[in-house]
Amino acid sequence: MKDYILFGPPGAGKGTQAARLVEKFNLFHISTGDLLRNEINKGTDLGRQAAALIEKGNLVPDDIVEGMIRSEFVLHPDVKGFILDGFPRTTAQAEHLDAIARELGHDIGCVISIMIPDIIVKERIRHRALIEGRKDDTSDEIIETRIRNYHAKTEPVISYYKEQGKYREIDGVGSVEDIFALICESIRV
Repeated sequence: MKDYILFGPPGAGKGTQAARLVEKFNLFHISTGDLLRNEINKGTDLGRQAAALIEKGNLVPDDIVEGMIRSEFVLHPDVKGFILDGFPRTTAQAEHLDAIARELGHDIGCVISIMIPDIIVKERIRHRALIEGRKDDTSDEIIETRIRNYHAKTEPVISYYKEQGKYREIDGVGSVEDIFALICESIRV
């Protein structure tokens, strides 16, 4: 089973592009953000813990997110492959994802990084807050924290996948259709 990772800063369009990839390639979309928001909306213990971290722009602990990813893999054994959005966010998560994938017979086909400058990250996150009503997207301080976390903790994942020859970078500034066409060139289902 081939899996793909959509990578990039907050607001890069990972969720938008993932929905299109699901339709075109018949993949199953796993969005850690959606999984966590679902737990928050249900009011579970996990949701309350996650909400406290997310509301400050911080990342949820690896063991929680990795458990959720593993669970999704196990719950959907008959799909053609997965498109992961929002995971991994650290090199440690990438290493754990590789271990989970090997254990469950998956292969990470490639990591497609949608790159946009920080100024556009800010614009898109503010716009998303208006459209989706996401509280974690409304504060300038939280947005700045999320951007700092991305640069400090998530960007190092690029080197990890470059060393494996699985990293593909595309320009995320442009129309949804143009960006989708670039992503499709990187997908080999």
